[in-house]
Amino acid sequence: MKRMVLRAPKRVEEAPLCLEEAPDPLPGEDEIAIAVRACAVCRTDLQLTSGDLPARRLPIVPGHQIVGDVAAVGARVSRWAVGDRVAAGWLSSACGACSQCVVGRENLCVHARFTGWDVDGGYATRAIVKAAFAFAAPTGFGAIEAAPLLCGGVIGYRALARAGVRPGMRVGLYGFGASALLAMQVALAWGCRVFVATRSTSEQARARSMGAVWAGGYDDAPPEPLDAVVTFAPVGEVAIAALRATDRGGTVAINAIHLDRVPPFSYDLLWWERSLVSVSNYTRTDAAELLELAARLPLQTRFEQHPLEAANEALVRLRDGKVDGSAVLVM
Repeated sequence: MKRMVLRAPKRVEEAPLCLEEAPDPLPGEDEIAIAVRACAVCRTDLQLTSGDLPARRLPIVPGHQIVGDVAAVGARVSRWAVGDRVAAGWLSSACGACSQCVVGRENLCVHARFTGWDVDGGYATRAIVKAAFAFAAPTGFGAIEAAPLLCGGVIGYRALARAGVRPGMRVGLYGFGASALLAMQVALAWGCRVFVATRSTSEQARARSMGAVWAGGYDDAPPEPLDAVVTFAPVGEVAIAALRATDRGGTVAINAIHLDRVPPFSYDLLWWERSLVSVSNYTRTDAAELLELAARLPLQTRFEQHPLEAANEALVRLRDGKVDGSAVLVM
């Protein structure tokens, strides 16, 4: 197999990932081996390779938006067969027995392990995944089109839920990258009115063309107060700008695994029962619901393709804001 390996975090322009050859890994009893066809590049991968997100294991193969075909199955696996189209995401495993898991919050499991952070991920031609944490690839999608759904789509879907989004609401999306592009489609399908804040004037224009009733900058006040907001930029000031735009009783959900800082802000922004919440990981239920919805609507993903060997270049383009939608590594 070929794989891109992180041995030590460093600036992405210094090429932190190294191309290596290795024997094809074999699945354990409860695992499947995936012949990876595509793996989308996530901002979390950028934060891991550059050191903003502390590595849990080194060396590590990043990547947690995996789509491919089952190449081998473990002895105790009955759900999957060789040749099945399969997908895997950020949540690699959870214990199933802790106080969080037993109430359906496996995303908060203290023993959870994560793909591309605790275990090797999808920047490779082969990946090993727990069979119970894999999903059927969504119908109607090729591998490249489906890969961005496995993080940006799923976590955006959970973020809408954490913000309390319901049909007919005035919903703000602060930041307009790959995840927000998908979350917007879901919110519009639910009959919400969507307001987008982003620095990029071209992204503002795209948001309006997709159906946003308003698009402006982070410091611009929307024309009316918002019922719920999801922030996608890993910047504390953006979360505060979102609070400022939120109506009484509204919620701001911060969709980021790493935030630069939370700046001081006036308590008046929280008063009147406004809420500020975080979004952490996802549950398998979230992923199954989003993938079913993606096929039913269907959701439209935007992506640019890169060969596996160009993973470092894809990360640089992501950091520099040059990726149109999602960067996807194609094996």
